[in-house]
Amino acid sequence: MPKRFRLTRRFPVAMTEDGYRRLKRFATEAGLDEGEALSFLFENFTSVINQDNLTHRLRLFNSELEARKQ
Repeated sequence: MPKRFRLTRRFPVAMTEDGYRRLKRFATEAGLDEGEALSFLFENFTSVINQDNLTHRLRLFNSELEARKQ
């Protein structure tokens, strides 16, 4: 029997404009709303990412983060 899809957690999220636009585009392409799209991505995180790319992108993001906040 499939798991029932319940949104049990709500939390305030701050996102960059680029990140939010990409989330909205992904959600639209997948036929989901933004919350469902985030749930899908995090429930299936290890199968939808490339570990090498993630590590590299995370280093780049962190190195630019302070400059982007200003």
